[in-house]
Amino acid sequence: MNFSDILNMFRQGKGTARSHMKNLIEMAAADGNFDASENELLKVIAKRNNISEGHLKDIHRNPHTIAFEVPADKFEKFSQFYDLVHMMSVDNSVHDEEMKLCNLFAVKFGYPRERSNEMIKSIQSNIQNEQTHEETFKRIEWMLN
Repeated sequence: MNFSDILNMFRQGKGTARSHMKNLIEMAAADGNFDASENELLKVIAKRNNISEGHLKDIHRNPHTIAFEVPADKFEKFSQFYDLVHMMSVDNSVHDEEMKLCNLFAVKFGYPRERSNEMIKSIQSNIQNEQTHEETFKRIEWMLN
């Protein structure tokens, strides 16, 4: 891997991180109530993605400036989807609009439409059992094959 490849990966990662934050904000707001548990999870995920609170506020205020991006890396794509399911579930109340949006994200991320509900339920179960992204990824990979 040469320097140009590394630089492109960094740029893509930063772009997909901003897109991910935008998607999480959209998910948190889908039920019309952006509560404290959703806000705290958003901050944790932003920090994990090297997005400052100031930049997070900018994304929240100007979501139209962020293009939707799907990560090229299979694990990163799954991790973002996992986070979206977590955001939908963190307030212990899943609304129809959130579930519709989560299914839409599954399809946008390239997952089979006919398996999205099963994937979401499996991820929710793993989150409740405090399993990591990595453990859940293995389970979903096995389920989809």
